[in-house]
Amino acid sequence: MSWEEDLQGREPPPSLETLIVPRVRDLGDGFTVRRALPSARRRMVGPFIFLDQMGPADFNSGHGLDVRPHPHIGLSTVTYLFEGEVLHRDSLGVVQSIRPGAVNWMTAGKGIAHSERTGPETRAAGSRLFGIQAWLALPHQHEETEPSFVHHPQDTLPSGQDDGVRLNVIAGAMHGLKSPVRTHSDLFYAEARLDADARFKLPAEHEERGLYLVEGTVDVEGTRFQAGELLVFKPGSEILLKSEGPARMMLLGGEPMDGPRYLFWNFVSSSKERLEVAKSDWKEGRFAQVPQETEFIPLPPDDPPAPVRYP
Repeated sequence: MSWEEDLQGREPPPSLETLIVPRVRDLGDGFTVRRALPSARRRMVGPFIFLDQMGPADFNSGHGLDVRPHPHIGLSTVTYLFEGEVLHRDSLGVVQSIRPGAVNWMTAGKGIAHSERTGPETRAAGSRLFGIQAWLALPHQHEETEPSFVHHPQDTLPSGQDDGVRLNVIAGAMHGLKSPVRTHSDLFYAEARLDADARFKLPAEHEERGLYLVEGTVDVEGTRFQAGELLVFKPGSEILLKSEGPARMMLLGGEPMDGPRYLFWNFVSSSKERLEVAKSDWKEGRFAQVPQETEFIPLPPDDPPAPVRYP
């Protein structure tokens, strides 16, 4: 199926390069995800190589998220919540809760393991979880950097409000707002919330730009798009977005990566051989362990790694 078929008769705007409509996957207990990246139609947008919408999901008392310890190399992970709370633990010894509007930015580099769970108090009370998880591939010179973790509370991230638009800049800069989050490449990542009949201009300064619509609808050059769709724009011109009712979207992108990337499970690398080393290291227990954790996710079946190329 071509991306034009997903338009379902809508006229593609001149600025639109491709449209991705991710399928909904149920992971059990009513917890669903929409995986917008990677896609057969587009593997990356700037350094963004993975984009998942988590939920919204309601957990009854005694239930919650349980992502057991698992490894990463060659990337940074970014968790951003709209509702709920997630408890992060990693092999550096970090234990950190993340709440709406804050940022957990974990750089795997040469290797890290972590878990993501609903904390005990939140689990006991029951909770709702809704958010976005993104992975960003690291440039060649940083692929084997030392692993690190940084937490940025909501009040440390820049935000602005004007004419019915509230903009929260997670990383990079946009509309005069610059995030304190340290990145390894030229990129932007932001949440925009639009009131009904609001207007927002997406700048043209980055070559690769995407918009993931989380809630509501948005008009782009006369064509209406809806929640759960990822729009990837052509480089060049500023793009005017118009909301019909209240809308929430993630804006992301940056400059093209410095070469192709390969993705296997939770590993990202510019080298197939490096993926093999990471697979062996996890299988043989050579990754550092996550304190307070006794479980782990086993290495999945050994399928050939598929190239994740840019753009």
